[in-house]
Order: sequence, then C-alpha cells, then structure tokens
Amino acid sequence: MTEHSAQPSAYAQLKHRLAGEPRTWLVTGVAGFIGSNLLETLLRLNQRVVGLDNFATGHQANLDEVHTLVTPEQWANFHFVKGDIRKLDDCRRAFVFPGASGDVGVDHVLHQAALGSVPRSLQDPIATNETNISGFLNMLVAARDAKVGSFTYAASSSTYGDHPGLPKIEDRIGKPLSPYAVTKYVNELYADVFARCYGFRTIGLRYFNVFGPRQDPEGAYAAVIPKWTAALLGGEAVYINGDGDTSRDFCYIANAVQANLLAATTEDPDATNQVYNVAVGDRTTLNDLFAALRVNLTDHGVPATVQPIYRDFRAGDVRHSQADVGKAVQLLGYAPTHRIGEGLQEAMGWYVEYQRKQK
Repeated sequence: MTEHSAQPSAYAQLKHRLAGEPRTWLVTGVAGFIGSNLLETLLRLNQRVVGLDNFATGHQANLDEVHTLVTPEQWANFHFVKGDIRKLDDCRRAFVFPGASGDVGVDHVLHQAALGSVPRSLQDPIATNETNISGFLNMLVAARDAKVGSFTYAASSSTYGDHPGLPKIEDRIGKPLSPYAVTKYVNELYADVFARCYGFRTIGLRYFNVFGPRQDPEGAYAAVIPKWTAALLGGEAVYINGDGDTSRDFCYIANAVQANLLAATTEDPDATNQVYNVAVGDRTTLNDLFAALRVNLTDHGVPATVQPIYRDFRAGDVRHSQADVGKAVQLLGYAPTHRIGEGLQEAMGWYVEYQRKQK
C-alpha cells in the first residue's frame, strides 16, 4: 500500500520538519516491541529521546539492536531511565533529558508501557490493573506537572468488547470482555477527564493487532504472528483457537509509528483529546494468516510443511475485528503504508534471523 500522490503525505512533511527542529520525547516501554520501534524512528530523525522501562516485558536486546541501526551521534540523543510506571517518582525522573548544556524538559510523551494480553489479564487481573490503570494515572499526573506539549498513549481495540458492528468506529463500543479491556477503557476515561479538568492535551491510539520486527515470539502471551512464525521455523505445532475463521485487522508497526508521531504533533485543536483507530481497515482470517506465513517463509528459503491444529476458542477473544480508520485519516493525515502482505514481507527477514540466533 503505497502513496502515489504528487503531494508529500502529512507524515513525510512531519518527518522533514522534525529533522530540522529536534524535540524531546519520552517513550515509556521503550525496550518493548512498539517502544523500541518508536525509539529507532525518532533517533533517525535526530530527536532527543528519554526512554523508561522496567524490563517486565521489554528486552535489553531491543535497545541493543536499535543501537546498531542508528549513528553514534543519534544514539547519544538517547537517555535511558530504568524505572516502573507504578512508582510516581520513577515517572517524574523520566521527564528530564540531561543535555550537555543543561537539563531539557520533555515536549511529547508516547506512553506505551503496559501489561498487554487478554489471557495474561485473565490469569492475573491485579497485576494488569496495577500497571495499566495505576501506572497510567501516575504517568498522567507526572506529565501534567511537567507541562508537556502532548500525551499520546496506547489504547486498544479490545475496548470495542462485545459490540457486533463492523468496521469498528471510535464512538460505538460495547461491554469489555476481559480485565485487560477494562483497563484500556479506563485509560481513555482518565485521559478525557485530565483533558477536561486540567486543560491537558491527550490522544489515545486504539491499536489493532500490531506486528513487526522486535515483537517477542517467546512466552505464553506472545502475539499470534511471531508465535506462529517461530513455531513454523522450528517445525513445531501451530494451534488455531476455534475454526480459523476468526478475523483480525493486522497492522504493521510502521503504521503505528506514523500514527504516534502525527498524533503527538498535531496542531489541529479538533484532533486533540480524541481516540483513534490505528489499523489498515482490512480483515484477515487466522486460516488466511497461516497460509500467508507459510508462503512468506518459503520465499525466504524455509519450507513450512506443518499443518495447524484446531482447538477451542479462547476466553475473552472477540470473533471479528476490523477498523474504520477514516477519523485518523481525516483529522491526523494518517495514511497507512503497509497492508498485511507488505508488512509480512518486510518483517519476515527479522523473524527468520531472530530464530537463527536462538539456535
């Protein structure tokens, strides 16, 4: 999915502008999948970045990889703070970039730190609540007190809950189907209250099944694309929950990064204090995803002959998910550059190399 307009996209214009006007960013969950991709993009644009992480789900290896992908001068613009968003003092420490000529305050917050996964929240709802609600509130308070220019946070498509309508439109949600979904909805409520009560500028991004390089394939709560790819590479069993006709709107990481930067820097007052879907607007069934992964692996010289094993539907999962991204397109200038096929082609080399290193 590429842009053919003679005019540069809003995102292309923004990147050009940022490269000439460095700002200071705070990325929470910086050692995670989305956080490390935000870090890489910002450093490549010569921005100053403070990163906060406690390594609960993030990995030092992600930061090390970013280090190899940027110049030494760009890496010098990164300041890491090891800390936990459940501790207000740790949050406050992350709002200062220690520059050579003095400390610099944070302009924009990209809040990605959270305990993701519906199954994890069903297993341990208290830990999910402490991180995703108490930690979120700590970040809002610290950001408000630091008088940042904008606070952009990771919301979730799980907020749509049991609402049956497709595609999903931001102002039509149902009842949550998991503790995780409850926490992400509460994030939106808190952000809205802070905007109303404190004149605070927030934007929530409802991610739809984001995938790409540095997404952890290990563990019980791994997302489906890296988990299945790792299993296929290892000749292991691939399990499909349900009949395989469950569908999702898979969103490549480059689209999510674009949405974060556009949201954080928008100067349109009508675009702020809103929530937006971040996806492509497609639906891909699990059966079709499995077939696409096998084709991509074969293209990388890895014959994938494993057949899937079907089992019961998973508690807390919605049957179908597809986003309407029209609001983000209209108000933010969002223009997704990768559909699932293009995203898999771009990401597969990383997945293959990651598994090779594990052997």
